[in-house]
Amino acid sequence: MGTPSGRKTVHTFCRYCLASCGVDVTVEDNRATKISADKQNPHSWHDFCAKGRTAAQLVEHPRRILTPMRRVGDSYVEATWDEAITDIAARMNAVIDADCPDAVGVYYGNPSGFSSSNIIFMNGWLDAVGTRSRYFVGSIDQNAMHVVAAAMYGSILMAPVSDIDNCDYFLLVGTNPAVSAWNWLETVPGGWRRALARQSQGAQIVVVDPLRTESAQKADRHLAVRPGQDWALLLAMVKVILDEGLEHTEDCTELATGVSELRDLVAQADLDDLARRCDVDRYQIESVARDLAAAPRAMVVTRTGVSLHLAGTVAEWLGHVLNVITGRMDRPGGRRYEPGYVDAIKMSGMVKTSPHRNRLSGREMVAGAHALSELPAEITTVGPGQIRAMVINCGNPVVSGPDGARLDEALSQLDLLVAIDFVQRESHRHAHWLLPAVHWLERDDLLAFTSNMHDEPYLQYGAKAVEPPPGARQEWRIFVDLAIAMRKPLFRARGLNGFIGASRRVARLTGRPGLEFTPHWIDRLVVATGRKFNGRRIKWRDILAHPHGWVLGPREFGHFRRALRTPDKKVHAAPAEFVARTEELLAEPPPEAPVDYPFQLANRRHRHSMNSWLNELPGLHPAGKRNEVLLHPLDAATLGVGDGDPVKVFSAVGEIELTASLSERPRRGVVVVDHGWGSRVFDPRGGAEPVSFGVNRNLLVDAGPVDPLSQTSALSSCYVGVKPLT
Repeated sequence: MGTPSGRKTVHTFCRYCLASCGVDVTVEDNRATKISADKQNPHSWHDFCAKGRTAAQLVEHPRRILTPMRRVGDSYVEATWDEAITDIAARMNAVIDADCPDAVGVYYGNPSGFSSSNIIFMNGWLDAVGTRSRYFVGSIDQNAMHVVAAAMYGSILMAPVSDIDNCDYFLLVGTNPAVSAWNWLETVPGGWRRALARQSQGAQIVVVDPLRTESAQKADRHLAVRPGQDWALLLAMVKVILDEGLEHTEDCTELATGVSELRDLVAQADLDDLARRCDVDRYQIESVARDLAAAPRAMVVTRTGVSLHLAGTVAEWLGHVLNVITGRMDRPGGRRYEPGYVDAIKMSGMVKTSPHRNRLSGREMVAGAHALSELPAEITTVGPGQIRAMVINCGNPVVSGPDGARLDEALSQLDLLVAIDFVQRESHRHAHWLLPAVHWLERDDLLAFTSNMHDEPYLQYGAKAVEPPPGARQEWRIFVDLAIAMRKPLFRARGLNGFIGASRRVARLTGRPGLEFTPHWIDRLVVATGRKFNGRRIKWRDILAHPHGWVLGPREFGHFRRALRTPDKKVHAAPAEFVARTEELLAEPPPEAPVDYPFQLANRRHRHSMNSWLNELPGLHPAGKRNEVLLHPLDAATLGVGDGDPVKVFSAVGEIELTASLSERPRRGVVVVDHGWGSRVFDPRGGAEPVSFGVNRNLLVDAGPVDPLSQTSALSSCYVGVKPLT
């Protein structure tokens, strides 16, 4: 929409998280001068926050990388794209020729997942190279969900969504939707507001969290569980329901298999022992279990707070088990499957990948990638397949993952490190090449493959608002150019490289850019072959006719059973590996803090934080550009620490210094330091001193111990000590 003054408003959506909030972008002279919620959007604007409002600050960051930059000594010089692609391709081919394709690795972070083209073409390049050295942010906080979905439902993308508006009883475990919104691998716009509306009509909200979070403050009941012991509380609830005959008989016999194995498992467990492990009163556990089972319509929701532990997969699994055995799957007020307008499960099943085990640990990939905790050793350990060249695709693993100091040292030893990003962050400080990425305000997107994660069938084309800097390049094009330069067939499809090259030449000669092969071709194909609505397929012109987004139809039940990809089309309620892992946990003694490290390190979510890549923006966090350590006043008194005092938090692998903030929100014995801080932003063009805000709390986390099922580290339950700084 234009104006006589030349100012225009672009209707699009934010691509910082799955909420995908509809936004209006006011543009003048190719600058986004204002970003606000698009209140004409029928679905997704309700969780609009400061992250989206300040998105233009990242586009205009004073240290933004604007052209490829090559490391020369301790500084960087600008280069052309031809020089960058040619040099990187030659050095990667040399590494492969000297060893094998696995000597080239990649790590990709959250931003790559909110691009409709990045991961598709990155995987096409990786397949062309033939490497299995793939590392993803999912092993930090997401893998447990994928492991459980694959084992129970037959697909890693089988993510149930919440029917909030009909729910009578919410059990929220390890989530704080008052701050983080109701989204993770699902999104329910305005979900917390809708849950509170149900509460005002008589619904009950129970929050399980070591912290008295903003959500817990509004809840009817708060269970302050010990960090990492959610599994014990949830197993106790399963035991109460099965022992007392409170299960939903039809679903336990018709929808699911494995309920008899669950009965055998809970027969081995003692309620008093489980209550001691999670440090929640047995009678509270029994009461919540009975209320959940008796509620006419109810749901259990588990999130990242459950996943960041060594027993995270078992806890995630037991949350799903509670929904299954109490009859909450595919029923009003419970969890349902939204097929969206693209069958992502079907399409993901068409991608055939050969299993691969880590050469050192022997662990298999999870969701197509190895665990970030294994990467340092893969770089530094000599032998066939040792990683010698690495691409960091829109990620900051030194800050995001465990024991970042060890990873930083490993990255410094690479023969080639390539970083694709907007600015040079902590993980890129040893990079040989810095390649400028394109922001979502500067590109078109159709996030078709997450359409099943919305709570209603919804579609929006994410139009770009401004043109990118001339020297920046979309990630998909970088990977295509690398495949062509390395003479590796993209997607292992013979002839595809030649076809892409030919399409570029034709587009250039005819002056018709639309003739060049781009991801837009894939978007058109995906829509043309997608799900029918009202008896017909969606037309591209229909999408463009709905610039504010398009709700395609009502929420429907009945899709869950058809979407199952298990061989018998039933929910597998007791996968053998989950049962075995639970038996291991039951055989271990209840947790006790080491004498030198008496506290457990927990995390919390801030409304205006986004993991490790937005905390340096000046428009966020008006209260101050830092993180702090939250201490219970009684714990602080024992330590002789006052509010605002400087303290040292230390573990067996690292230490950090920050300011103490006294609060009764954490339970005693728990200290809270926010995740995602402490990354420096460098100045590769001007050479000025790096700037940073806060400290990296993950330096305290040992990368060695992991959940054997999800390969996730104990990012929110490791043991630390605290002492005042004099």
